[in-house]
This record gives sequence, structure tokens and C-alpha cells, in this order.
Amino acid sequence: MLNTFVEKITNTLAANNEAASELLSGFTATTISAASIKDMFFALLLGVAMGFLISLVYLITHRKSGYKESYVMTLMLLPPIVAIVLVMINSMASALSLAGVFTLCRYRTVPGDPKDITYIFFAMAAGVICGINNSENIWFVFVFFAIIAAVLILTDLLHYGKPKTSSMTLKITIPENLNYIGLFDDILDANTTNWHLNRIKTTNFGSLFELVYTLEMKNDTNPKKFMDDLRKLNGNLTVILSLFRFEDQIYDK
Repeated sequence: MLNTFVEKITNTLAANNEAASELLSGFTATTISAASIKDMFFALLLGVAMGFLISLVYLITHRKSGYKESYVMTLMLLPPIVAIVLVMINSMASALSLAGVFTLCRYRTVPGDPKDITYIFFAMAAGVICGINNSENIWFVFVFFAIIAAVLILTDLLHYGKPKTSSMTLKITIPENLNYIGLFDDILDANTTNWHLNRIKTTNFGSLFELVYTLEMKNDTNPKKFMDDLRKLNGNLTVILSLFRFEDQIYDK
């Protein structure tokens, strides 16, 4: 059984190496000689322009939530890189094969907005268009950018799809002699649409209890008043309210 498994792996690796060799041989033998210097420079400069414009749209739509410099640089450089490779390949079939290769790329970042993945595909698509279009069809690149950029900016300005509640994590510290059953229910019901007590944990050598809630807080709730009302009931001990996506994982270990 082990020999069969090893044989399958060997055959798979051999097939992949053969396919890669055919692609590289076709690339070096035909496509490099067919790609002119003019087309290469045109696609490169157009890709740089698209990368700059896409990164600018990203900065505009993330001016409040914040962003990382490394991600902005990725958006700026991805279109020219994709464009120059497609010009060198100079084949629609090979371009589709390259798109399959790009699906293997995974951008691992710290937890953030899933919408950022949209900008990666935006930049890649712009690079593909820059690479497969010549100077006569330059207008299509800018039309594509203008439509997608307008949609992204408008959805940000109009807060399209923004929920009416925010997913939060609430931690309340109480003395060990305080009966917490039903104690905070009225306050939670008034300020949230739904809530759930996830965990009860002893701390400070058992002299304190820590209650961990997940809740959907109404966006019109005053966080200070909400926490002050809780502190009146827990003996003015620690109360922590945080967005669910920024919650540390120490309580899940």
C-alpha cells in the first residue's frame, strides 16, 4: 500500500514537471521573440498607472478604518507585474493558464476586512487587461477602472450593506458572592438585539468571576452609558467591550 502511494506521488510530480517544462519551452522559444519592446513598455507603464489609481481608491475608501502600507504597495505593484508577464506570454490560452496559477497565491495578512480581497482581484483584473490589450484599446482599461472604482467609492459613501448592529464581545468581572443569574438581562435586552452568555471563568484565585458574552449591539447605543449601567451592578469592577473581530483569542485556549 505504501509503495502504491509513493508511486502515485512520483507520477503526479513527473506529470507536473513535464507540463511546466512544456510551458517554459514554449515561453522561451516563441513568446519572448514575439513580444516587442514597445508593447512591453506600454503594458508596464499602463499597469503602473492602474496600480496607482487602484491604491488611491483603496486609500479613499479606507481613510477611516485604516490600512497597512504593505497592502497599498501590493495593490500598486500587482497590475504591472501581471501585465508584463502576460505580454511576455503573448497568448490568450497561456494567459488563462496563468490565471489558474494565480489562484494558488494566497495573501496571508492579519485579520481584517474581507473586502480587501476584492481589491486584490481588482488589481489582478486590471493587470490582465493591461497585458492583453494593445494601445488601440487603451480606453477599455480606463472604462473598467472607472466603473469598478465608482462602485467601490459609492458603496463606501452610502454605507451600502452596513448592518444596523455591531458584533461585540462583553466581559464583566463580578465578585464571587454576587448572583449573576438574570442580573444584567434588562440592560442587555435594552441595548442589544440578541446576546448570549458564552463563558464563565474564575479569576484572581477564585475570588472573582468573569462573564464573557457575545452580543449584537444596536448602533445607536451609547457605549459609555451602557458600561456605566453594568458597573453599577457588578460592584464597579472591570467591564470590557470590544468588537468581535478584534477580540484576542486567549479565552478560546
